[in-house]
Amino acid sequence: MPTSHRVAMLGTGLIGDFYTMTLHGRRGRDQVQVVYSRTEERGAAFRRRWGIPASTTSVEEAVNHPEVDTVVVGLPNHLHEEAVTAAAAAGKAVLVTKPLARSAAEAGRILASVERAGVFGGYLEDLVYTPKTRKALASTQSGAVGDVLWVRSRETHPGPHSAWFWDATQAGGGAIVDLGCHCIEIVRSFVGKGNRPVEVMCWADTLVHPIEAEDNAIALIRFESGAVGQFEVSWTFRGGMDLRDEVAGTEGTIWLNHFLRTGFELFTSGAGDAYVAEKAEGASGWQFPVGDEVAELGYVDMFTDMFGAMDEHREPAETLYDGYVVNAVMDACYRSATSRAWEPVELDWRGGVAPRVARAERTEDGLVVIKEEQLPDGRRKLILKDPASGAFLDRVR
Repeated sequence: MPTSHRVAMLGTGLIGDFYTMTLHGRRGRDQVQVVYSRTEERGAAFRRRWGIPASTTSVEEAVNHPEVDTVVVGLPNHLHEEAVTAAAAAGKAVLVTKPLARSAAEAGRILASVERAGVFGGYLEDLVYTPKTRKALASTQSGAVGDVLWVRSRETHPGPHSAWFWDATQAGGGAIVDLGCHCIEIVRSFVGKGNRPVEVMCWADTLVHPIEAEDNAIALIRFESGAVGQFEVSWTFRGGMDLRDEVAGTEGTIWLNHFLRTGFELFTSGAGDAYVAEKAEGASGWQFPVGDEVAELGYVDMFTDMFGAMDEHREPAETLYDGYVVNAVMDACYRSATSRAWEPVELDWRGGVAPRVARAERTEDGLVVIKEEQLPDGRRKLILKDPASGAFLDRVR
């Protein structure tokens, strides 16, 4: 029979609701035994909402609960290190929401505490577990798009739900930390986890909100293979949540649209009051409902992988080391946004060496074939280069 798990849920915000909804409703056999909140009232309300046996305002009490084998950290970023350290000291498996930390240094300490304790650690990066992404990754890994050359990931919406996100001290940054962490790991998944991120060029600015953190950013990430990742993040996008990914390779292309224009569109005068989707801005006009939010956002497959990895004594698809690498890339983004120059990604790299993207070379009559294409009348056209003279020429068959 499959193993069931007993969980301490640390945090009662939106992510805690999504996680508990997934564990109780879709995983089914797993149960949150105790919930931790910094306030007794929120903890009690969360406990009643999800039918959880106990709530507490003590992290130590939650992680040391005798019936708990797994601690899920769904707390604000500045509380991750303390919570993970406590869970590791208690000998419990620990799963940490994104981002792992506010900086690579903090992430490195979190990773070290879990590795020293010898407990299971997993990084809860849900967007690499969406059904569309998993299918696209399988296609990429099978060679369907050839060598990956460029990956673009976009996440934009009107801004996060809780006050702490907007405080750069607590969060560690703004839209880059909140949304860029998703995009970076999506990019890494497509270019290959063993492909070292080398350097970053990033623009970031605070365009709309009266805050110190950035509310918009764009970055380029250059990888050892020569591939380039691109992310676009914003807390000022109007109209809901826009999640899109694109992959370009030597043999193919992938386009993914996860939340808008996905085939479910509804117009309403505003007469109803049904929940539409996360970050939906209005209750009238055209709506874009999400059929099964916890599945389409990756939570179901994410927890299935995490608990499966625990039971099978293997690493999950997303490890705490992956979270550390993401933090290192984000650190480089912030340095680049300040210096307005390419900045190196500084990290303790464990991924080995990635080969350079291969340049295929085919010759015909001693000439190098640059491109071959079909003309409207059925003839074939070759664009060629003479390696001796360097001249480029056309040849039509």
